[in-house]
Amino acid sequence: MRNYYKVTISFPAILWAIGLIMLSYSCTSDFEEINTDKNSVATIGPAELPFLFTRALAAIVQNNQVTQNLYSDQYAQYFANTTTYFPTDRYVIDFSWLQGLWNLQYTTIVPQLQTIFEATDPDSAEYALANIWWVYTFHRVTDYWGPIPYSSAGIPGNSVPYDSQEVVYDDFFKRLDAAVNSLSSKTGEVPFGSFDVMFHGDANKWIKFANSLRLRLAVRISNVDPARAKSEAEAAYNAGVMETSPDDDARTERNNLDFNALSRMSGWNEFRMSASMESALKGFDDPRISEYFTPALETGTYEGLRNGLSTAQVTEPENKINANSRTGPRWAAPAFGGIPEYLSTPDIVMSAAESYFLRAEGALLGWNMGGTAKDLYNEGITQSMNQWGVTDSGVVDAYINSANTPIAPEDYLDSPALSMVPVKFDEVDEAVQKEQIDIQKWIALFPDGWEAWSSNRKNRYLKLYPVANSDNPDITDPGTQYIRRVPFLISEYETNAGEMDQAIQFLNGPDKITTPLWWDKN
Repeated sequence: MRNYYKVTISFPAILWAIGLIMLSYSCTSDFEEINTDKNSVATIGPAELPFLFTRALAAIVQNNQVTQNLYSDQYAQYFANTTTYFPTDRYVIDFSWLQGLWNLQYTTIVPQLQTIFEATDPDSAEYALANIWWVYTFHRVTDYWGPIPYSSAGIPGNSVPYDSQEVVYDDFFKRLDAAVNSLSSKTGEVPFGSFDVMFHGDANKWIKFANSLRLRLAVRISNVDPARAKSEAEAAYNAGVMETSPDDDARTERNNLDFNALSRMSGWNEFRMSASMESALKGFDDPRISEYFTPALETGTYEGLRNGLSTAQVTEPENKINANSRTGPRWAAPAFGGIPEYLSTPDIVMSAAESYFLRAEGALLGWNMGGTAKDLYNEGITQSMNQWGVTDSGVVDAYINSANTPIAPEDYLDSPALSMVPVKFDEVDEAVQKEQIDIQKWIALFPDGWEAWSSNRKNRYLKLYPVANSDNPDITDPGTQYIRRVPFLISEYETNAGEMDQAIQFLNGPDKITTPLWWDKN
């Protein structure tokens, strides 16, 4: 088994933290004493813990291209591939790329958080924040693979057992409940202070974030465990979720040394707006389109392309990079219509808009979500508009009451309209209402393809376009089949072989991309 399960403290993370400390305190008298033994691992004390927390927060975008953009961003159909050398858009799995996500969680994030757990009181605010972030980061991992090494993650051993996704989710709910209960009596404290690059130690905002995350996870399991889902969702809502954008939104700060990954990738010309996004945003006459994307250089209009184009199709004139829309101004260089500070655009972790759409879905299920599905749906749209700077109430109201529907994007494959539902909430048809909530949540989640892909797999009320081509043998009919997970890593079969039979048993199906996760009942 690889060492990343054995370490308790990540040595690169220690160097990173100590490096920052050295920059700040290089003139201290004890520098020579703490740096005497070049081969020893420095002792992590209370003064270093904030640096470790910063590292855990900032780590979520490392390897963004090979862990998110080439996978979930395209599976969620926010973007489509424009190159001949990246086949993930056609469901090809590159395990060396996915290894980056695995390593990031188990060798970067887990050691930082475990060190905080070991060095703080379980009832402290710092422990609570680390618990919340533990859930946030791990829920992204389990929603990629399903069963994962979880309860034994980071514990020394020659092999590490997997946990079922049901067990993992159960622990998520317990951790979030404990964290909120602990923080509720410590709202005057400022845990980690400015080292908390998301909320600057604002305990009240962490409480809202934790409850909103709990609500997200509750909705996720509503098809597999409806009673638990209802209980967790109502507890989350009653304890207080995100309500106002941008004030409540969770965003991690970036700077010109620690780039926003999407901004950095935007100039590589390897992906563009998807045809699904084009169909919805242009059809709805959505004012967010100019925030999400920039017009194509060749036409000055917003253009997208289908996911899964073959290498030959990608090279056709209408599919080339300048014929389609790149990312919006927040993530684009000034030469391509972006803002000067595009590299330091904050990463969106979770927004208030999502909590309203989650509550709207819950209201349709008969849960107590503090409003009707219609009112919560409309407020979700309003908060999303506010998040992206669309604050004119007349513009927002006109959109909410619009009869506009998605349009045929007039793309290379002559795709039909993505959906036939309008923006204006249907008063009668629950099937239409579910699709309306689904498509507006999908739009509002942009550019978080990680969550959008999970949400779409769980619901499937919004039917995204089938990929044009599949190069994965698990998908024999792209018209009816789609990717539902990523397979276990080859390295796990090689180094953790004794645990893989149990992992597959937990999966309740073959280790293929077509096997649904525990909460996916479609």
